[in-house]
Amino acid sequence: MPHGNHETEIKLAVEHAGAGRRVLRAAGFRVSRKRVFESNIVFDNQAGALRQGGLLLRVRQAGRVRSVTYKGPTTGSKHKSREELEIGITDARIMALIFERLGFHPAFRYDKYRTEFRPLGSGLAVLDETPIGVFLELEGSDSWIDRMARKLNFSEQDYITKSYAALYLDWCREKGITPGDMVFQKP
Repeated sequence: MPHGNHETEIKLAVEHAGAGRRVLRAAGFRVSRKRVFESNIVFDNQAGALRQGGLLLRVRQAGRVRSVTYKGPTTGSKHKSREELEIGITDARIMALIFERLGFHPAFRYDKYRTEFRPLGSGLAVLDETPIGVFLELEGSDSWIDRMARKLNFSEQDYITKSYAALYLDWCREKGITPGDMVFQKP
């Protein structure tokens, strides 16, 4: 959960969604937002200046909730930490058109199913089911993240601080696939 306009998080790879749910429930987490499909579009200019600067401009539609997010560059540490500014919008399609009129184009699309979990106290855990695997994301203070990761039987060596775009590119290289968008295949 962002602290003001700042987020600190890690990802943890899990074998499958059921395993992720089990480990979270065993650690006292409860579903705070039911599983929802998310469609994300990352925008950039033709030169890729935002990506090169470690910045993100995203339009997200998660069920009926639509938002625009700006993320600043990450700070170097064992956790991914960066400025995050997010605002709700009423029409993701119109927002995308506004960005395109300003010279930004869809640079990467990614899908996921997300379930949010909360423990007693602060922090947030989400279970993300993506086309390239399932990940737990812990978001909170540095100390909370470390404490919860240990409680979930993960070590610092398990921490993933890469974005889904970077994980997707790694996955494509490993599989020998030409990268495109990280979206679920239509049946």
